[in-house]
Amino acid sequence: MPTSMSAEFFIMLLNPGIGALLSGAFCLLWLSQRGKTYILYASAGYGINAAGFFIQDIVFQYLVTPLPQSGERILTNLMFLFSGWLLAAAVLGRYGRRPHYPILALTTVAATLALGWFFLVQPSVPGRILAMNTALGVVTLMIAVMLYPVRKKHMIDRLIFAVAIVSVANYVLRPLVILMVAGGFGSDTSFQHSLYWTTVQFTQPLISIALALTLMVAIAIDLIEQLRQEARTDKLSGLLNRGGFEAAATAALKRCQAGNSLPACMIIADLDHFKQINDTFGHSVGDAVIGLFGRHVAAMCSDEMVAGRIGGEEFAVLLPGHEIQAARLFAESLRACPWDYWSGMLPPKVAPSVSIGVCAAGPGADLHGLMNHADEALYDAKKAGRDQVRLFGTRPAVNVVRIKIPQ
Repeated sequence: MPTSMSAEFFIMLLNPGIGALLSGAFCLLWLSQRGKTYILYASAGYGINAAGFFIQDIVFQYLVTPLPQSGERILTNLMFLFSGWLLAAAVLGRYGRRPHYPILALTTVAATLALGWFFLVQPSVPGRILAMNTALGVVTLMIAVMLYPVRKKHMIDRLIFAVAIVSVANYVLRPLVILMVAGGFGSDTSFQHSLYWTTVQFTQPLISIALALTLMVAIAIDLIEQLRQEARTDKLSGLLNRGGFEAAATAALKRCQAGNSLPACMIIADLDHFKQINDTFGHSVGDAVIGLFGRHVAAMCSDEMVAGRIGGEEFAVLLPGHEIQAARLFAESLRACPWDYWSGMLPPKVAPSVSIGVCAAGPGADLHGLMNHADEALYDAKKAGRDQVRLFGTRPAVNVVRIKIPQ
């Protein structure tokens, strides 16, 4: 093999080699994160892209005779397009979105017809290159358009969006610039040595690596966030644990006290006679009661509320933006837990109830002071007979005996 051919051969191994490595890396990631299908899409996308470059640059250039009527080029171009499909699904899947399949299907059909025309009916190197790049440009533009309205919480989200924009420019502008500067893309016989293909050999690996790195960093950030969330979550109730609740509630309370000084209220709820339930029916039934009430709390809470299990059978909810009467109504909705709806999940004789204390945040109130006041109101609810809501600073109602006087 001549020296020049040897150098060219190794340059042509660049794209398939990088694609294979990235495919393997995403496959290993997926093996430890099997619930995230989009990682598998990324692995398959890079794998098919690597196979396409290997077939086009190595197999039919150095190893075997090309297929008749440029059949290998039609095959590899469709592989590149399908790879774009999978990578689009991977990027969008990370944000819980799906590609616009009608656009992808229409683009694929149009690209296939155009390739067939420029290969078989009216052979044209510029025609098929522009057709293929337009199709890939549409796929990457779809990614950019669908990511634009997505809230970008981290810098990595902005970088992924930027890579999508650069990809659009690579597929749409680069061929047009080369066409204007070089006057063409080369003939079929010199295509592998053309300026266009030289730029492909260098720009494609850079974009592939940039997309892969940003996606891998995003996966790592998601994993760290997931581990952090698990560390703050009570597994039995599905709500925040005490540490997670105190951190989130403190931050929410500070937001209320800043700016417009929004009102805030604290609710402390406690399952009545919980020890008796555990002693009589066993801890598995007690766990079921906690789990069901936690599900009820989560279903009732809106996004701005902060809810957590702060003790064995004790729960807390911070209600930003709520006055005391609105908080009381919310507490009553928590107290009216639909135990009958879940009767099949509990023994027939289990009849849980909930006592709840409510307090409002005064100026400069801190979280622990609020929790103590709500706890005092909860104690009043317990003394008044349980299964009721009490406000901090009010005494339990006194039962008045009405005597009917004969007329």
